[in-house]
Amino acid sequence: MKKIMSFLEKYFVPVAAKFGSERHLVAIRDGFAMIMPLILAGAFAVLINNLPIQAYQNFMVGIFGKSWTTFGGNLWNGTFAVMSIILVVSISYNLALSYESNGIGAGLVSFASLLMLYTPSAKDWAIPYAFLGAQGLFVSIIVALISTEIFVRLLGNPKLVIKMPEGVPPAVAKSFAALLPSLIVLSIWALFKSITVALGLTDIHQAIFNAIQAPLTGLADTLGSAIVVAFLIHFLWFFGLHGTNILGPILNAVYLPAINDNIAALKAGKAIPHIVTMPFFDAFVHLGGAGTTIGLIVAIYIASRRKKKRNEMQNIANLAIAPGIFNINEPMIFGMPLVLNPIFFIPFILTPIILTIISYFAIALGIVPRTIAMMPWTTPPIIGGFLVTGSIRGAILALVNLIISVVIYLPFVLAAEKIEEKSNKTNEETLVEEKVR
Repeated sequence: MKKIMSFLEKYFVPVAAKFGSERHLVAIRDGFAMIMPLILAGAFAVLINNLPIQAYQNFMVGIFGKSWTTFGGNLWNGTFAVMSIILVVSISYNLALSYESNGIGAGLVSFASLLMLYTPSAKDWAIPYAFLGAQGLFVSIIVALISTEIFVRLLGNPKLVIKMPEGVPPAVAKSFAALLPSLIVLSIWALFKSITVALGLTDIHQAIFNAIQAPLTGLADTLGSAIVVAFLIHFLWFFGLHGTNILGPILNAVYLPAINDNIAALKAGKAIPHIVTMPFFDAFVHLGGAGTTIGLIVAIYIASRRKKKRNEMQNIANLAIAPGIFNINEPMIFGMPLVLNPIFFIPFILTPIILTIISYFAIALGIVPRTIAMMPWTTPPIIGGFLVTGSIRGAILALVNLIISVVIYLPFVLAAEKIEEKSNKTNEETLVEEKVR
């Protein structure tokens, strides 16, 4: 561990710290942090509705009736389901503030710009819910960054400021000062949308979705394809794209039939044919959710034992541990955040790939039985390993994978702490210098 830490401190920490302090990445990080209360509310709403305990489900139905999940569904509709249009405002706001500009104005312009890019339904002109949530994050991030950059620069141009006479309330004067910059930004996006429609690209969100899905239609039950899947899901997540949902139709088309074949073979008393199935990923790779983030939470707790003072990462881990046990990891993905976080890019991508390889060979060599059952996606880690294989060896494999994920994440957690300490020290020194002046 000491050799790994010294290597990271020498080569990784300086580069990660430089990237981590980049203005746009900071705005994205702070934008996600700003919507953290909504993310937590949505996470607990999902947990309330999907807690994988049959006695609990029966109890709730008995008390509130079959429609008892409406409450959690309503919470989800106001949080996760509209995450993209909330985030475009928060990112734009924070980026504008970094330029000491009009954060509210930038946020509203970015929000209006994003709305232009959605393709409403022909029947009732409704905006599609499918791309209002995490599936539309990539477009939202891009729109927020581009709109704010243009808006801030135009707002700083004195030739574009409409000056109001004295006596006009400040709020009114401020809004008129942003009138022409807002109009120009909105016009740019309106023109962009018109051009894409004229070129036959009527739905930008769907086009991005399809472009990522198309190359993956030839997946099969091999180690190579499993590694590709593990890589792509997390590579997409890192850039704010909902990798699980984007690849979902293809994965369902390839790996759901595989588990069905395994179940049929078991019933017929035949050899189980497939290694890579949907439960393979759910039980042995996505422990705690995409990125095996339950391992990251444990690593944070281990690292924090050396510290007397609680840091920001531990606070997030405390909030994320309850939903994380049931594989609901949005508080970690968007609260840390792991999206566009250069410090955790390597472990976030590498951990699932390593666990995929280990799990594949453990099953291929007969150490662990092949999967023969589906499980609810909210089944806690380790328990899921037992349920999908019907063997304690499945639970042991999941436990081993969890330990490996902790070992992989731990050096990067320690590196992140050092970066945070240096950043805090620099901020303190800056404040002292300002007071002296």
